Amino acid sequence: MRRKLTQGALAADTGVSTRYLSFIETGRARPSRAMVERLSEALAVPLDDRNEMLVVAGFAPIFPRTDLADPELEPIRHALGRLLSGSEPYPSAVVDRCWNIRATNRGARVFTDGIETRDRGRPPNLVRLLLAPAGLARLIVNIEEWGASLVEQVRRRAESTCDEAVRDLYEEVARYPGISARTSGAAASRTPLILRCPDGGVATELKFFVAATTFPMARDATVEELSVETFFPADENTRLYLIGKR
Repeated sequence: MRRKLTQGALAADTGVSTRYLSFIETGRARPSRAMVERLSEALAVPLDDRNEMLVVAGFAPIFPRTDLADPELEPIRHALGRLLSGSEPYPSAVVDRCWNIRATNRGARVFTDGIETRDRGRPPNLVRLLLAPAGLARLIVNIEEWGASLVEQVRRRAESTCDEAVRDLYEEVARYPGISARTSGAAASRTPLILRCPDGGVATELKFFVAATTFPMARDATVEELSVETFFPADENTRLYLIGKR
């Protein structure tokens, strides 16, 4: 099971017997709509996949996927804009489930100035921007350790979502030169991004930690997969450098 839950643990989370879960798994029992929703909630299944589970069980899908430009998502676009502007002058980007960049703030120019963000007609992608040899990788001091932690995040998402686009991204970036063997999740969370300062100034190296803002209560598949990735300064010299670039 992708979520690494035993049948007993899943039964406890959903309040049913392991026997009933076994019947559902083997097709001897047909789950109700409510049971499908309880199972998908316990397994933290993405909304698109929950729709597929409902269809397989014989029910209509219930979670929409709305274009981000649709007027219905104006409150979400407003919230995203406030998050981006509120993080100035620190680099921040809105990304989707595959880390494709949907919007950035002005602070992100620290990462994008002088870098070609589009690659062979594909949309700009945060992981490629950071790790591709033609991107920022040449400026990342700890590319092996930090790059490995980012690649591990991509691997885990590919495994948990079974999303082909995420899987293809993982297979691509895992082959990039200079990336060491995978690190543990604990090590990854403590690894700062250390970037050689492209133009000198108060810092010869820039140090960042990354914080992600998500919409876990979203009922729309487009909104659910969005994340605002903000690169906060991990030391005073980096903070002063970013303020000076404002």
